[in-house]
Amino acid sequence: MPFEQCWRWFGPHDPITLREVKQTGATGVVTALHELPPGAIWPIDAIMARKELIEAEGLRWAVAESLPVHEAIKRHTGDAQAFVDNYKTSMRNLGSCGIRTLCYNFMPVLDWSRTNLNTKFADGSITTAFQPHVLAAFNLFILRRPGASETPPETRRKAEEFFRALDGPGRDDLTRTVLLGFPGSGEEYTIDQLRRAIDGYRDIPPALFRENLFWFLREIVPVAEESGILLALHPDDPPWPVLGLPRIVSDSEDVAQILSACDSPSNGITLCTGSFGASRQNDVVSMARRFARRINFVHLRNIETAEDGSFVESDHLEGDVDMVGVVTTLLLEQKRRANEGRPDSDIPMRPDHGHLFEADQGDYYPGYSLFGRMRGLAELRGLEIGIKHSLGL
Repeated sequence: MPFEQCWRWFGPHDPITLREVKQTGATGVVTALHELPPGAIWPIDAIMARKELIEAEGLRWAVAESLPVHEAIKRHTGDAQAFVDNYKTSMRNLGSCGIRTLCYNFMPVLDWSRTNLNTKFADGSITTAFQPHVLAAFNLFILRRPGASETPPETRRKAEEFFRALDGPGRDDLTRTVLLGFPGSGEEYTIDQLRRAIDGYRDIPPALFRENLFWFLREIVPVAEESGILLALHPDDPPWPVLGLPRIVSDSEDVAQILSACDSPSNGITLCTGSFGASRQNDVVSMARRFARRINFVHLRNIETAEDGSFVESDHLEGDVDMVGVVTTLLLEQKRRANEGRPDSDIPMRPDHGHLFEADQGDYYPGYSLFGRMRGLAELRGLEIGIKHSLGL
């Protein structure tokens, strides 16, 4: 009952080849048709071509991550129903091609938020980090978002001090960091585009945004059931409001509401230990235990957090997330599924993000280098073997 050990691959243009992926020890590939824009239908021919490319290297397309949810769906406005219908067609096409796990997110506008993509870690490797006052500096003085004046006084003081010390290139770098687009897409917002996108949520408070997600789930969960697909909703990253945008997948109670909105094994979550773990209010081990039966995909990474909400992505086994407790919980859940005779008892897992090492060569999306993730996968594989041995699994 091992995890299905997977690797996120961004397709033929990824600087990491499938042959290199295989040599990491991964057996499953997590990928998407990144060349297609959000809202487009994923055609069967394109899905099969990507699947055959992966299988030619002796690997398996284990998870589709991500089939992007169009902003019109999230806002439930305009052509939302047409985009949902496209989404359902793509799901049916994935199911007909044998892709059984679909990871997606419902974060508005920005897929993730960091304030530094080149933070030097203790060992000299490069990682990513988030500092609330740095994002506040962008919000107040670069984006100049209406409502940014609500920034807490101490955060604003630190933001002003930080921004005054930035030169022109530093301000440009901060802007590029915040505007970084969806992983694998090669796209990013301009300042004006970001302002317009945020303005689209001006009249959508969290309660209404949550209802938009529930509407979306009522539309797609029946299709997932008929297509043999397990949905895996990714949490907010970070798990709190960013730039005034609503967040509704941030803690245990959020997840409970989402799973009860459509009570089906097909309606599940991606347990991302780094995203949930960024908040000190989240006990990730307790969340893994509470929602074990509905965890359909796992991202394992670790972080070091600070009292003010800052965090840095650390090594996979060292940080504030109890990785031993999380992995133990998931292995016991896999055993329970196997005892039930479920054919999908092995949960797909990937090492989520990794540090950039000096030996890495390539134009990598932040967090997606070769050696950093390979180290993470090796550490997690060793942890899994040790736990299984100690528990007699």
